[in-house]
Amino acid sequence: MIYVTLPNNNRERRLTFYLATEEHIARHMKGNEYFFMWQVTPTVIFGRNQLIQNEVNLEYCRQHNINTFRRKSGGGCVYADMNNIMFSYITIDENVSLTFNKYMNMVATMLRKLGIDATTSGRNDIMIGDKKVSGNAFYHVPGHSIVHGTMLYDTDMQNMVGAITPSDSKLVSKGIKSVRQHITLLKDHINLNIEEFKKFAKDNLCNEEITLDEDDIKKIAEIEEEYLTPEFVYGNNPRYNITQSGRIEGVGDIVVNMEMKNDVIHDIDIKGDFFLVGDIGQQIITPLRGVKLAAEEVSRALPEQLDGVILNLQKDDFVKLLTK
Repeated sequence: MIYVTLPNNNRERRLTFYLATEEHIARHMKGNEYFFMWQVTPTVIFGRNQLIQNEVNLEYCRQHNINTFRRKSGGGCVYADMNNIMFSYITIDENVSLTFNKYMNMVATMLRKLGIDATTSGRNDIMIGDKKVSGNAFYHVPGHSIVHGTMLYDTDMQNMVGAITPSDSKLVSKGIKSVRQHITLLKDHINLNIEEFKKFAKDNLCNEEITLDEDDIKKIAEIEEEYLTPEFVYGNNPRYNITQSGRIEGVGDIVVNMEMKNDVIHDIDIKGDFFLVGDIGQQIITPLRGVKLAAEEVSRALPEQLDGVILNLQKDDFVKLLTK
């Protein structure tokens, strides 16, 4: 695997720059697998399909100078600061689900070389014992899959708890009383400082290194512009007159907003911390427009296999959520 280094690597950059770097590598660089690590000043990053108002304590973020950005992958909200490390992995593998599992196992294996009892768990977590040390997400661009995630070496717990507003169902389903009970910090399990750990990870995961040039940086800046637009960050949230929500095990939180006319779905919007593996617009939203909101008719309109659109989603569970 090839490790990617930036010129002027000590320069402070926004989180969106690193997301755009992933896309630049996927679009313009030839090679099978790339990897890089990065750190940012306090920032909340929320998933592509999430409503920022539901997931982020915006007032707390304003008061504590915490940036907020949206990413193009699914999953839930993440807090990052200079004391934790972000991993990015880009590969030509087309199957994002297999790529995701490959990456998670690769990182867990690397941690086990440090004598840590690291395992993969649930949809997207790497655990030490029964506590989370890394959360990860993925998405697909033409010809490539991109996986990125956190590695909680250390972090500001007060900011993490204050900036992110998790749903009650998440807290109940995971059986936790606080974020601190659910996560663990890597620094408590190893004798390496953060820079020593980064070197260990790089040496164990990569066997080659390249440095991007200034032309690459210009192209990355162009890609980054999309991430900074208010339309991308905040999205468009039209008013709907029916909302159905719930948590489906192995899938995540789903909130479905529907605009209805005479018991028929006129328009539909689906949000949540789920992972997309297909085209939700063409495979779920479009087929449901013009369909009566009744279990039998909704089921008939939808494809048989929804787990090819949203990871692990079964058709019966989705129909029950819509028509409950």
